[in-house]
Amino acid sequence: MEVAHQIYTRKSNFPINTLEVDVFMKDKRCINCGSQKLNEFIDLGIQPNGNNFPTTETKDSEPLFHISMMVCEDCWQVQISEFPPQKFLFSNHPYITGVNIPVLQYFEHLVLKTIKKLDLSPNSLVLDIGCNDGSLLKVFQSHGMRVLGVDPGLRSGELAKSQGTIVCRSFWNLETGKAMQKLGLQPDLITATAVFYHLPDLHSFIEGLKQVMHKNSVFMVQCVNLGDLIRKNQFDHFYHEHSCIHSITALQRLFTNCGMRPLDVEYVDVHGGSFVLYVGLYAHPSITNESIQNALDAEAKMGLLCMSTYIDFADRVRKNAKNLVTLLTQLKEENKRVFALGAPVKGSTLLNYCNIGPDLVEYATEVNKFKIGLLTPGTHIPIVDEKLLSERPDYYLILCWNYLDYLISKYKTYLLSGGKFIIPVPEVRILSFQDLS
Repeated sequence: MEVAHQIYTRKSNFPINTLEVDVFMKDKRCINCGSQKLNEFIDLGIQPNGNNFPTTETKDSEPLFHISMMVCEDCWQVQISEFPPQKFLFSNHPYITGVNIPVLQYFEHLVLKTIKKLDLSPNSLVLDIGCNDGSLLKVFQSHGMRVLGVDPGLRSGELAKSQGTIVCRSFWNLETGKAMQKLGLQPDLITATAVFYHLPDLHSFIEGLKQVMHKNSVFMVQCVNLGDLIRKNQFDHFYHEHSCIHSITALQRLFTNCGMRPLDVEYVDVHGGSFVLYVGLYAHPSITNESIQNALDAEAKMGLLCMSTYIDFADRVRKNAKNLVTLLTQLKEENKRVFALGAPVKGSTLLNYCNIGPDLVEYATEVNKFKIGLLTPGTHIPIVDEKLLSERPDYYLILCWNYLDYLISKYKTYLLSGGKFIIPVPEVRILSFQDLS
């Protein structure tokens, strides 16, 4: 049974009205296999929702939630200890896919590869779960596919509809799958990019898939790769929206126990290192590719089935965070100006964990209109429109480091003129134009 947990605000340090916002604590069972053999390996403290950007008037009443991550020693699933309600996290979600050029470029590549890999014919039905503004579906549609989106977000859903995409405003679960089954919908491809690790109930999601999949249907899921996260010290992938971070080891067990079968896996550079896993029903005609066993072997070799790996990761994160604060403090003493480049949700985790506010970082620049003019969650750094910025800092702290290659190209003139980037992971480093040659 789930137990209500207290929510705090910075101003009061007392619980706020939990009738307005509830948060629930898991009963310490693994959301994958149900085991109670969960061990916490990193505690990132009490933080606000990283996608809830306050104003100067509301900054003292932000709901705060605990962030700590645990790993199951039975199936090696990594999960958050407490997961706020989905409606609170996603109903007014400010993330918009269409403003992220690298993601749009990646989608073009992903769609072409998927169509060829699965031999999809024109007029195939593609269902995108967590479709956001419909950017991925728009690419499939340009190749003659019929498309349908499912997403709970009001802002993003309206953007998708304005571009002609039909969107069901709902969370995906067993009940949603049953409703679509009654409508006679049987997608040939179901996609979930950067969605499958946002769930409090993995099993209900999968049971929903099984309601609408036919023998040849494929579920294509893209996830942040746990192996890359651990190896590259990417602790800022841990935030309230991420109920879990996946490995192939954990997903193999999950899908097998739910009556499905991983078919193939590929690795991609997006979001700092991800994998694309193709899953079908047991009856799917394709054999399981050797890439699955290769992935399982590689994860065991790198230590993802050992508790010591996670403890060592947490130690490295603490040292790296200390080094970042030391660097920013030194730059302040030297009267250097530092702005943050981007205000992504991962940046909120980093800023709050390191307690970096406007005393060390003056502004955060953004292209997303739903963030501009507001403050970074918890740390309250003013967010400004990068297009209207008339001054340039001595350094940019790259919070959206997963787009580094794109940002180096975009800010080439800035770097040529002597500006520098501060890259926070995997280790704190300063990047200048000379370092690129």
